[in-house]
Amino acid sequence: MSRDPGLFLLLLALSGPAAAAAPPQVGRAPIDWSEALARSEMARVGSSLAYGGGPNARWTYTMGFFAHALEELGNATRNHDFSDFGSRLVDSFVAPDGSIRTYRAAEYSLDEILPGRALLDQDPSAAGPRIRKAEDLLRHQLSRQPRTPEGAFWHKGIYPMQMWLDGLYMAGPFYAAYGRRYADSAALSDARRQLILADQHLYDPSSGLYFHAWDSSRRRPWADPASGHSPSFWGRALGWYAMAVADEIGDLGGGPPLPGIYRRIAAGIVRWQDKPTGVWWQVVDQGGRAGNYRESSASCMFVYALSKGVNEGYLRREPNSAAARRGFDGILHAFVTVSPDGSVSLGGCCGVAGLDNRNAAGAKRDGSYGYYVSEPIAENDLKAVSAFILAGIELQRMTAPSQ
Repeated sequence: MSRDPGLFLLLLALSGPAAAAAPPQVGRAPIDWSEALARSEMARVGSSLAYGGGPNARWTYTMGFFAHALEELGNATRNHDFSDFGSRLVDSFVAPDGSIRTYRAAEYSLDEILPGRALLDQDPSAAGPRIRKAEDLLRHQLSRQPRTPEGAFWHKGIYPMQMWLDGLYMAGPFYAAYGRRYADSAALSDARRQLILADQHLYDPSSGLYFHAWDSSRRRPWADPASGHSPSFWGRALGWYAMAVADEIGDLGGGPPLPGIYRRIAAGIVRWQDKPTGVWWQVVDQGGRAGNYRESSASCMFVYALSKGVNEGYLRREPNSAAARRGFDGILHAFVTVSPDGSVSLGGCCGVAGLDNRNAAGAKRDGSYGYYVSEPIAENDLKAVSAFILAGIELQRMTAPSQ
């Protein structure tokens, strides 16, 4: 296969406008699609996400997720253009004294832990003490993060007593990787505990899926009065949790009950895959219901989690391998477009969703079906773009392990 992303994009450009209107070529290697979308997104964002590079540049989970995906892609392809871009992006927020510009520790937001993953992706001998101090700062937040009586992290300080599946990925992979690198046994033990608590309180045996969030107090309007969980199965929330387990299980040394949790997650993902298209719905178990739509970020996250589980030996090859391949092909057909200039775009992403308060349109974020399908749909959203890049990397490993 061609591993030159420049040549790949040139070939796409030479195919002309008529080809751009047709579905992308599914047979092309997954890693080439990761490279093409990464280069396209790097060109689109330029320096705007780096500190001082644009009016909205912030230490955010979307920026950190993109940086992590680029660093992983650089490692997979041995192309430093990607990893250097990712490292420069996240490093730009770290001041000479190790403090993190625009980071808001007092808000106790798990979202602000995720960019630390991209710091840990770097070679510690090259990163230096400035980066280590920033990593320690994030670790310190987790040592003080508010918790439910059961020990689950609050998603944010403004969401008391609430564990969200989103937060498992926002904090968990950093927590586990930090614990392994620096022999922090407390971090490793607590990271494992968070994954287990989510499984205990959010898994639904009848559907095989996981609810978005759990209110330990059972006081929120969206919380089931008996169990405390929210009412719907939002795709990206399950995607965050699936990726968290996929990424942490190795750092945590595997061992019960994590492999069983991973298998439960995978079984639910495979069960609810949309048969006609191979992708997944915004509200996972409500395919075809009025207002629902096939959603890209969750679909990419599911392909990643299934592929990585097969690659690492935690999931059986079948049916997980077949589901991952069908999922990636479906993503290419449903969400990917190639412009006449060769640039690649990814659409179909739920812009944002959460619980409590109201959204930008004034609607209550009540966890209902109607709420989840009402949020705007975005193109080239970094949550979907980053997950797509990672999915292509793992699917490439799964389908062509010798390359």
